[in-house]
Amino acid sequence: WSRTDLAPKLRSLLQNSSTVFGENFRGGCWMLSGSIEEEASALQTAIKQGVFSSSTLQRFSAMDVGNESGSLNLGGTKGLNPAVKTAQEFYTRRGISNPVVIVLRMERQENSQQFNPDNGAELTPPRQFNLMFKTYVGPVESEENVAYLRPETAQAIFAQFKTVLEVSRQKVPFGIAQIGKAFRNEINPRNFTFRSREFEQMELEFFIRPDEAVEAIAARVASAAEIGNRKSEIGNSDWGWEAWHKYWVEQRIDWYESIGLPRASLEEYWQKKEELAHYARATVDILYKFPFGTQELEGIAARSDFDLSQHQHFSGKTMGVFDDELKAAWMKLDEAKQKELWQRYHDARLKYLTQTGVPSEEAATQAREDAGGLAQGNYVPHVIEPSAGVDRLILALICHAYSEDQAPDEKGKLETRVVMRFHPRIAPVKAAVFPLLKNRPELVQKARQVRDLLRPHLTVFYDEAGAIGRRYRRQDEAGTPFGVTIDFDTLGEKGPELKDTVTLRERDSMKQERVKIGDLLPLLLEKVR
Repeated sequence: WSRTDLAPKLRSLLQNSSTVFGENFRGGCWMLSGSIEEEASALQTAIKQGVFSSSTLQRFSAMDVGNESGSLNLGGTKGLNPAVKTAQEFYTRRGISNPVVIVLRMERQENSQQFNPDNGAELTPPRQFNLMFKTYVGPVESEENVAYLRPETAQAIFAQFKTVLEVSRQKVPFGIAQIGKAFRNEINPRNFTFRSREFEQMELEFFIRPDEAVEAIAARVASAAEIGNRKSEIGNSDWGWEAWHKYWVEQRIDWYESIGLPRASLEEYWQKKEELAHYARATVDILYKFPFGTQELEGIAARSDFDLSQHQHFSGKTMGVFDDELKAAWMKLDEAKQKELWQRYHDARLKYLTQTGVPSEEAATQAREDAGGLAQGNYVPHVIEPSAGVDRLILALICHAYSEDQAPDEKGKLETRVVMRFHPRIAPVKAAVFPLLKNRPELVQKARQVRDLLRPHLTVFYDEAGAIGRRYRRQDEAGTPFGVTIDFDTLGEKGPELKDTVTLRERDSMKQERVKIGDLLPLLLEKVR
């Protein structure tokens, strides 16, 4: 501001400041830009006009920042010093070098909850926000026709659990997997396809025995630490929820590696007890190191019997299963062991029922019935749930695959080559077929024969337009791992020993080799699997 405007501007700003310090103080931290001489003169004018006394001024550094100016309300935890530091960082990020604090003020604030403790911004009153999309079924918009788009695919699996179990004649442990659309009314969709309101999910609900049933059958429950040395014993009868949870975490990590995401780009985050959902015994997030930060790809949760029990409670239909192996094993247990397992299962069910709001007397009765059912071979299965977002996985694959290098063009001059280094297993196109020249019918005919040979087994792209080097570059950008070129050697013009051979080019290394047409398909199938 000009010197003549400084006093009224500062007076107005100081009167309207409202920022929180700690939990019960507010204040303002104001900065002015201009040359040192202009600043000194302006401050003297402000002091004479009574805006603030000279004793309140604190200089922290000299500055010379042009004509920029501004103000900022700031939060802190220990008086004003954190506010000063935050203010300096705020203006530095906006291109103002060496900012100076002109005045600091602080006053008691009784209602500090209306301010953001991180930055001092005044908060708006709370209002309800629904993360599910609301709509109406049918032609009439009435409350009877209200419906919501599903926020996840999992609940359909739980609702149809008994049908799948009976129709497919499965026995616990077994899993039901699904891939499909889900919808969430995200407050802040961002980072391209990482967080969006419509997205693709793939989820697996893997149903297992409760630990009490496992112990009754196998006389023990394997620990998670044992799983690494017993991979050949997948699903052994002594696997409880910890073993199955650890198994699926390792399986999912292995799968990500198999499609081209190296373990160094992934992280496992085991949620702390206070971070867990109320129904979860354990949850592991698999994270990927995106360019915009390390973010979640998938969560693997041990969800106990919460989901099926909830459906059972509100539908009034049993979601329990009968396990003949458990019933036979229970009869062989001594009375003390039966009582111990009965009590543990009873206590676990009582805790769940109480937490979900069932009245205490009703919960106690239901828990006794459930524990009695266990002795007869009946229980509600527990669930291990790997849940992944497909869209963010595709984004991770693209981020990891993208690269640039220097490669010679057809004249030997170096140029930047853009390459999508997809693992051949997930590359959208597995091979591209090129005739060397499109104006030579014999080359084109042979190239189309090779294309037709590969197409029933692989996704193949045929391209005959442009110089061969340009065609290679286009396929490099598309992530096609192999290029097949039909040239004059293929026709036998340079000798019979090369007749019916093609040039096979590898995308990443750009190395080329001669391969017989008869050997081409099995070789490519081996490389892309």
